[in-house]
Amino acid sequence: MKDKLDNWITDIRRRWSDAPGSDWSKRWLALPLIVLLVFLLALGFFWSSEPDAFDIVTAAADRASATDSVITTGSYTTATVIKTMETLLDKRGGYLSNDVLPPSIWLDNIPNWEYGVLVQARDITRSMRNDFSRSQSQSTEDKDLIIAEPKLNFDHESWIFPATENIYQEGIDALYGYLTRLQNPANPDAQFYARADNLKDWLSQVEKRLGSLSQRLAASVGETRFNTDLAGESDAVQSTKTSAQVSVKTPWHEIDDIFYEARGASWALIHYLKAVELDFESTLKKKNAQVSLRQIIRELEGTQQPLWSPMIMNGSGFGLFANHSLVMASYISRANAAVIDLRNLLEQG
Repeated sequence: MKDKLDNWITDIRRRWSDAPGSDWSKRWLALPLIVLLVFLLALGFFWSSEPDAFDIVTAAADRASATDSVITTGSYTTATVIKTMETLLDKRGGYLSNDVLPPSIWLDNIPNWEYGVLVQARDITRSMRNDFSRSQSQSTEDKDLIIAEPKLNFDHESWIFPATENIYQEGIDALYGYLTRLQNPANPDAQFYARADNLKDWLSQVEKRLGSLSQRLAASVGETRFNTDLAGESDAVQSTKTSAQVSVKTPWHEIDDIFYEARGASWALIHYLKAVELDFESTLKKKNAQVSLRQIIRELEGTQQPLWSPMIMNGSGFGLFANHSLVMASYISRANAAVIDLRNLLEQG
């Protein structure tokens, strides 16, 4: 038995040796590296899962309960913006876009998802500062939103001096300050004006973002488009002349980046639109526009369906393989059309 064991060990040593006479024990030095690599790959896979949706009513109620205050107009929207930003910082793996070490440096899906969420948070925070919190164009800006809006527009890839997470946390703290004053009926200093024109202005930004995302997603297969930059106005001019037709195609290595950016943007918009439905309830009822808003949410919820493929497929439109970008573009385009319809309803008297 001992002879068989010795022979087996000798055979293992021979197989692991590069050449006769090499030190077999040095081969075991590779084992910790292999284990580390497997661990990092597993950790990266674990971090690459997208966060679940959260309940906006609970988000607003929790803050009101913590500060012994009440739910007021604007509470849902503000609390939802705070919750989406906290999700970026506190989800699995934390905030990944500015990481410079493995496994984060190998990941790009979740960082692009983060950027999609961040763009929507920046847009609605800008609307809160410029429109929602101000009664007229000559009114003063809210003191906390003056801080929050530029903080959220800080470089999303800065990893040190200062770290992005620290700056975003300062913006979140400023939003908490605004929400605390907003939910205090005895303090009329903080306001949120749920007017149709304010909502219309924010939806105009949403419309442009969704339109851009749908075009970038559709370009995954490449297409030639007519240049419509000056369409609709005979006297319109532009800085330099461009071709009558433009060829557009997304580079193959950016297809999954755009897909996950659109997925993150849609995730954030679903929450913001649900919050807006509550804060602008009376305005939407007056315009009979609640169903239109819910249709936008319904279309965007289609973008959040589970992705069963291990990679983003880029088949041709009617080819043998799927094209996930075109499916995503379909949902976003329909949502964008519904946003345009809602804006038209809000413009009517």
